[in-house]
Amino acid sequence: MKLLVKIGGTLLDAEPSRRRLAAELAAVAGAGIQMVVVHGGGKQMTRFLAERGVESRFVNGLRVTTPETLDAVLKVLAGSVNQELVAAFIAAGARAVGLSGVDACLTEAETMSPDLGAVGRVVRVNPELLELLTSRGYVPVVACVAGDRQGRIYNVNADQMASACAGAYGVERLVFLTDVPGVLGADRQLLPLLSAAEGEHLIRIGVATGGMQAKLNAAIDAVRKGVREIVIASGGEPDIVQRVLAGEAVGSRLLEHGATNG
Repeated sequence: MKLLVKIGGTLLDAEPSRRRLAAELAAVAGAGIQMVVVHGGGKQMTRFLAERGVESRFVNGLRVTTPETLDAVLKVLAGSVNQELVAAFIAAGARAVGLSGVDACLTEAETMSPDLGAVGRVVRVNPELLELLTSRGYVPVVACVAGDRQGRIYNVNADQMASACAGAYGVERLVFLTDVPGVLGADRQLLPLLSAAEGEHLIRIGVATGGMQAKLNAAIDAVRKGVREIVIASGGEPDIVQRVLAGEAVGSRLLEHGATNG
């Protein structure tokens, strides 16, 4: 079975949380599942820039990426956040390999909008490197940085990166680990199961906004790329990925055609 897990940067900020998640996911990989991990790091990025007197600006939830910001993306996302997570996996016994989308043209991107600077939209994924590593028992840990054939580098939304990689790599399941229980409806109650169309409706009526809107958009994109099941769940829950794989009803499951939630 192929699995992709996207870990939100908030879950990686504190060492105990990072080590716990790495240990739990290392156990999953040790059970014979071919797993790829994609991670964010927006919180760490904002703090790094603020310490240097650089204000973070966002447009529709995307960080405006100036040359100075892109340098920070490489230092923080592809640097410290990625390597700290890889080290946590190694400590848990996994054969983790730190990557970004720039490596071997894993993810190729183009400029999303001139107003956003070096923010990229993934236009092509070349999964051969992921296939090579996972088939030999390695766990690729991918930072949300992409490139192009001209040597340019782009800051990419981590949820979009996860969706693009999941579709091209051909996973059965994509799990988004975040700091909320899952997708909430208009009544603020957890929606355990929803379809792609219902996810689009939540965005359209303004119930799903901000980070959840980004995750739903990425999940909808993934299910349309052929990913059988997407789960959005709290990474703070113990053994969350093992429980998802065991079929336990945790978080929110999104399928192409889900049950109707009233």
